[in-house]
Amino acid sequence: MSDLLVINQLSAAYGQAIALEDVQLRVQPGELVALLGPNGAGKSTLLKVISRALPARGTLQFQNQSLHDFSTEQVVGLGICHCPEGRRLFPELTVLKNLQLGAYLRNNRQQIVQDLEKVYALFPILRERSDQIVSTLSGGPQQMVAISRALMGAPKLLLLDEPSVGIAHRLKMEIFTAIRRICDDGVAILVAEQDAQSALQIADRAYVLEHGTVAQEGTAASLQEDDRIRKIYLGVA
Repeated sequence: MSDLLVINQLSAAYGQAIALEDVQLRVQPGELVALLGPNGAGKSTLLKVISRALPARGTLQFQNQSLHDFSTEQVVGLGICHCPEGRRLFPELTVLKNLQLGAYLRNNRQQIVQDLEKVYALFPILRERSDQIVSTLSGGPQQMVAISRALMGAPKLLLLDEPSVGIAHRLKMEIFTAIRRICDDGVAILVAEQDAQSALQIADRAYVLEHGTVAQEGTAASLQEDDRIRKIYLGVA
C-alpha cells in the first residue's frame, strides 16, 4: 500500500528559531497515527506545515503530489482538513452553521446532507444542540463541533491538534472513541496529543517529537511497552 502522506527531511522555523528539523513521517490510507511529545516539541507546527499555514523545507507529499506550492484552501480541496488547537470555532454562530461552514468548498448538497447525518450519528449531542450558539457550549461539545466541522470537509486525511485539552474525562473518552470510529470508517488521522496513554490506546502507530525532531517511532503497542515511553509519557515506572 502506498503512503498517503510522506514527509522527509522537513525543517521549519519561526524567524531564527528552529521549530522542526529533519522530520521524517508517513501516514498510510485509513491509518491512525499519534504525534506525541511535550509542549514546544513541534507537534502543532508540524500540523500547520502539512496544512500549509506555515512554510517549510524538505519533502512534503500527499498522494504522491508535493504540497509546497499549495495554499491552505487548496490543501483542503485535496482532502486534508485541520482541526486546530483551541478549536477556532465561529462562537456567535449556531452548531449547525459551524458544521455547514466546514463544507464550504463542496458542491454536492446531497452528499453534504448525508455527511451531516454521519456527524450527528457520531456525536448525537450535536443534533440536540444544532440551533444552539456555539459559545454557550461547554468544552467537550465545542471540541465535538470542531472535529465535526473538519469532517464536513470530506477529508482523506484529518489533522487533529490536542483534541483532549481542557475536557472532562468522560467526554474525553467519548471523543477518543469517536476518533477511532472515524478512522475505522476510512479516514486517515494524524493526531497531536499530550495525553499519550489515551492516544496510544486508539492509534496504530506513533511518533514522539522532542525539540523539533523525531526522537522515537513505532507501533502503538510497542511504544506502550517501551520503558522510556512508559516512564516519561505514560507515568508508569
